[in-house]
Amino acid sequence: MPTIKVVNMAGAEVGTMELSDVLFGGEVNGTVLHAAVRAYLLNQRQGTQSTLTRSEVSGGGRKPWRQKGTGRARQGSTRSPQWTHGGIALGPKPRSYRTDLNKKTKRLALISALTDKVNNGKLIVVDDIKLDAYKTKTMVNMFKALGAERKPLVVLPTVDALVVKSCANIPGAKTCLYNTINVYDILNADTFITTVAAVKMLEEVYA
Repeated sequence: MPTIKVVNMAGAEVGTMELSDVLFGGEVNGTVLHAAVRAYLLNQRQGTQSTLTRSEVSGGGRKPWRQKGTGRARQGSTRSPQWTHGGIALGPKPRSYRTDLNKKTKRLALISALTDKVNNGKLIVVDDIKLDAYKTKTMVNMFKALGAERKPLVVLPTVDALVVKSCANIPGAKTCLYNTINVYDILNADTFITTVAAVKMLEEVYA
């Protein structure tokens, strides 16, 4: 069972905590991680891009010149793809990029991502993250104290508007709840910062 130290917002160690073997001590499966990240990115696509075909471009109803005798190539419309201002051949049309993973694959990917953070020393457990007011500087100082200034992901047990809005102006920083985390955000973050309460809830839900 992995053991990790618990620190406060100033970066001082205040205790230790045992992590679940199931959630934080599994095997890192690169294939499943790739599938999860690919599915996440595909599902972010709106699929609304569209181009006009030759039948949708305005104009071009008259044959430009007669079929024979001009010495030029035969043409039927000035809106054919080879013409300037013509239609687009084989261009994109609205479509859905939606793809799904089964529950076992999603769970295995989450375990792999969390285990990877533990193995690389990128998981930081804080006893509690509390602010008295909206203060970006307080969160910046916390990230500096924890050595997590680059792309930190803060996972909270409950919605805390003070913490969320205080992180909003920090480049690369992101906040989320324990039950809304995804594999892409975990892997994309340089440091995974969470609280003792959030870890217990994660283990209760996913382990």
